[in-house]
Amino acid sequence: MGAVANPAQPDWLAQLAPAHAPPPVGWWPLAPGWWVLLVLLIAITVGFCVWHRSQPRRLRRSGLRELAKLEATTVGDAALARALENLVRRYAVARYGRETVAGLSGSRWLEFAVAHGATQWQGDAGSALLQAAYGGTPRTTERARWVAGARAFLKARK
Repeated sequence: MGAVANPAQPDWLAQLAPAHAPPPVGWWPLAPGWWVLLVLLIAITVGFCVWHRSQPRRLRRSGLRELAKLEATTVGDAALARALENLVRRYAVARYGRETVAGLSGSRWLEFAVAHGATQWQGDAGSALLQAAYGGTPRTTERARWVAGARAFLKARK
């Protein structure tokens, strides 16, 4: 027995509204995967900023440790002067860049060091340091001022 369409009975399917697509999906609220990606991106950004800011601090601590070793182990004035000059130059190149520091020598180097914290190297102490570091015989040996100037240069935040 087949179903026979009865003209007296209305066709219910024909009375339904026409088919239409659902509304488009909005961008908010985000799906869980996007939240995870957002948190990960923020964590990476914060981690990079912390790492980037700690570079000068790590460099400074390393330089101060090496300075403490120099004070404890260096015997002669010439050896101390060479070691201090080497330490401060390496720190300056790492901190301020090769382009800024590499071409400086003599009084220009001392002026740079004094301007960036080594105020104890002004005048005779600085010139005596350079003289001792590069093989000359300094007129005065001011070991305490040499070390204090190097320490001030390493600690300076200029």
